[in-house]
Amino acid sequence: MKARIKIVYPDAFTLNPGDLNWAPIQEFGDFISYEYSRPDQIVERLKDADIALVNKVILDAEVLTQLPKLQCICVTATGYNNVDLGLAKAKNIPVCNAVGYSTPAVAQHVFALLLEMTNGVGKYSQSVKSGDWAAQPHFSYWHQSLDELAGKTMGIYGFGRIGQAVAKIAMAFGMKVVATHKHPKRDAMAGVEFVDLETLFRESDAISLHAPLSDANFEIVNARLFHKMKPSAYLINTGRGGLINEGDLYAALAAKKLRGAALDVLQAEPPKGAHPLFELDNCWITPHQAWASKAARQRLLGIVAENIKAFLAGQAQNVVNP
Repeated sequence: MKARIKIVYPDAFTLNPGDLNWAPIQEFGDFISYEYSRPDQIVERLKDADIALVNKVILDAEVLTQLPKLQCICVTATGYNNVDLGLAKAKNIPVCNAVGYSTPAVAQHVFALLLEMTNGVGKYSQSVKSGDWAAQPHFSYWHQSLDELAGKTMGIYGFGRIGQAVAKIAMAFGMKVVATHKHPKRDAMAGVEFVDLETLFRESDAISLHAPLSDANFEIVNARLFHKMKPSAYLINTGRGGLINEGDLYAALAAKKLRGAALDVLQAEPPKGAHPLFELDNCWITPHQAWASKAARQRLLGIVAENIKAFLAGQAQNVVNP
């Protein structure tokens, strides 16, 4: 009898904290999942795996050389910089990722962040519950000007699937959209003007970051670009924390060089102790959750299952190390 395929997922909690069904994965073989694994547990837990599912677990040369049975790696995310692609290819191990599952969720989160900065719904709800409205002689009050998005300019850095979804929502709000992108002709969209990076930061009233992180754009958003922003502008990052120089952002926010920043990502995740940005009342931070709607995670689970199915059929798909 042929041995059953063994599938192991050492960091499964963020994909499925308990509200999804593992059945689409379990049908392919013996499936073992762990909520979280320390680095010193990875080799032991994956040593007998034929297929490894990983999100943030590091599969570098030191680890991969100790996994002789491994046949396929399925990254349960779009990014795959946690895997040594070259060594995996040399060992004939395809690395398959997942693309497009989180687009609606991330685009929605961008505007949840932007609207919190412009309208302060959470802050005002707490203010009312604290008795501020009851103490007013007037029927209405506000502590800061409330911004309308209509007529403002949304700048988008990185115009892939998520950037394009953000552009559509921005235009629905009546915003002008400008973007910077490596492939403006390929991804042209009616109503969107492509500009260079400095123009994007100079002209935009809100800037949303969506480019993948690389050595070329690490900390590309820094003091030089903050200096070009309008003092009334907002910055939103649901991409990667490494796109922003966090020290420069702190200085710009503290000096009111921009009105506010909303971040779903930081360079170190989770942050180690108190982060300097936590001190600022014009900085909003959410815990890398833009991608994590139940619908998005269900789509991700489905893509991973299809990747496993394709590999077992001898037609690996979504391979990032061909």
